[in-house]
Amino acid sequence: MKKCLNDKIFSLIKDIAIEENMPAFVIGGYVRDCILGRDTHDIDIVVQGSGIEFARKFARSLGENIPVSIFRNFGTALVKYQEREIEFVGARKESYRRNSRKPVVEDGTLEDDQNRRDFTINAMAISLNKDNYGELIDPFNGLKDIENKILKTPLEPARTFSDDPLRMMRAIRFAAELGFSIEAKTFRGIKQSAFRISIVSKERITDELNRILLTDKPSAGLSLLDETGLMPIIFPEFHALKGVHEENGQRHKDNFFHTIQVVDNVAGVSDDLWLRWAAMLHDIAKPVTKKYDNGSGWTFHGHDFIGSKMVPRIFRTLKLPLNEKMKYVQKMVLLHLRPIALSPEGVTDSAIRRLVFDAGEDLEDLMMLCEADITSKNEKTIRRHLRNFQIVREKIDLLEEKDSIRNFQPPISGEEIMEIFGLPPSRPVGIIKNTIKEAILDGIIRNDYKEAYDLMIKKGKELGLEPVKR
Repeated sequence: MKKCLNDKIFSLIKDIAIEENMPAFVIGGYVRDCILGRDTHDIDIVVQGSGIEFARKFARSLGENIPVSIFRNFGTALVKYQEREIEFVGARKESYRRNSRKPVVEDGTLEDDQNRRDFTINAMAISLNKDNYGELIDPFNGLKDIENKILKTPLEPARTFSDDPLRMMRAIRFAAELGFSIEAKTFRGIKQSAFRISIVSKERITDELNRILLTDKPSAGLSLLDETGLMPIIFPEFHALKGVHEENGQRHKDNFFHTIQVVDNVAGVSDDLWLRWAAMLHDIAKPVTKKYDNGSGWTFHGHDFIGSKMVPRIFRTLKLPLNEKMKYVQKMVLLHLRPIALSPEGVTDSAIRRLVFDAGEDLEDLMMLCEADITSKNEKTIRRHLRNFQIVREKIDLLEEKDSIRNFQPPISGEEIMEIFGLPPSRPVGIIKNTIKEAILDGIIRNDYKEAYDLMIKKGKELGLEPVKR
């Protein structure tokens, strides 16, 4: 394990451990990721003694006037050095009250500290002490679990998850992130303890959900959330997508599995968290808009519009940001049906201009979402829809080159209209401005100042307005 200790900070920690007679160990995620060959900048050091005092001595040993961030409530201290974040904590044992994730903490040994860890792969430690420097201390066979790509708890799963229910979300996130499977007993423990997730704050739950969404294949984690019974508790609107109904021999697709496939498709082309959220929510209103019609079968009319209206409430509930990110997701959900409707022959240039105008700078993201929305077991169907999207893209490119609508700015501003007609801010100003915009989008005039000016004068006269003489 000495290969994991090739940074000079570890030899400095060893020297302090000898000098202060305070055993020290690197533990947890750094050890796991080093074995897996993954880059990590976070290093957790557990010492048998005061982690805060050890951190101060370590910072002084660097000789660069490095500050120490102290968190007394947790008995931890953080030192940032170069690209590393090194956290020091005294070895401890923990006990939990039934209705709280906050543990009662006591001083303990390395063994106590390893016992309180969430998973065997996170309970491994490497000694930083003189007598056994570089030795792997692995009481729960975490190394073997890494080799077998298995995720399991060091102690009884029911106890581990009852003590800190967020660990259930972490189990699923690690499984999705690392491509590991969850050991059967641990999986049962999550199912049995799923109800306990309700004591965890929405912020912490959503942080883990975001990290699941940012994995290479989010459907792996989203499926596990469903299979363990966590999804209906943490995100009931998403769980409601699940299921297939049949009427007169007609079935609709399972919108849950369709949606997680769409999320995977988006993940294959974009790292953007909010585009992945748009994929998650694009069909979120299908359960509340689902109807069966004897003529046309199953319908979900208006699920784009109603889904966009559901986004703010979902963001508030999940403690997601109520800012431009939310508005972006709303826009994607609202517009996600529009591009495919433009592929048939005979679609007007006006319809394409309006899509480009409404999507604005997010047009490419919208097209990625819509292409990701093509899911079918029939490869011919997928190829046909993708060809249709290519037609839409070509139409957009042709009009964009000619009309420059994507980043549309009115050739004449409201301020200029007020100045020309000597008007204060008022309804006629809005009417004239909107008339110019609609004429450009409909192709009646070009996106050109002179043509817009002439139309402005004409519309002004219809409203009984004359330019002010200068």
